[in-house]
Amino acid sequence: MEEIIVSKEELIEKFDNQEVIDTGKGWMMGDVEIEIIALHEVDPKFLQDITNAKFYKLIPKEGK
Repeated sequence: MEEIIVSKEELIEKFDNQEVIDTGKGWMMGDVEIEIIALHEVDPKFLQDITNAKFYKLIPKEGK
């Protein structure tokens, strides 16, 4: 799996359609464990709420 960038609405849709599943220990997309990174347009990024980003990057976890 390659990393992809999705909008907030697309990410919500992926959870609703169970394309992305929260296992309680991490997120799975198919049989690949992924990380979800919020992409913010304003600085400082560390002060932004992860749920208020307009876009998110979905990347496979290393070694998975």
